[in-house]
Amino acid sequence: MTLDQLSPGDLVYAAADIINDGGIPDLAEDALIASPGTRGVILKIGHLEEDPERTLYLVRFEGPGLVLGPPTGCWAEELTTQAA
Repeated sequence: MTLDQLSPGDLVYAAADIINDGGIPDLAEDALIASPGTRGVILKIGHLEEDPERTLYLVRFEGPGLVLGPPTGCWAEELTTQAA
């Protein structure tokens, strides 16, 4: 299955380190949100008005104790459908 076939509720995995770029106020800027292979669930799929050609995925990644972390915006190149 490819990312463009996914829907909210589907599982994905981080393909690279996902770092807070300052968009998540409760985390330190540059904090590691997910390392490669971390499992997450898609909340929403959309596009930014400034870049309507690129798909943006809103994902919550599992943290310690399998607790879901904050919603995080990810580009397709930061995600995969395959477990590491």
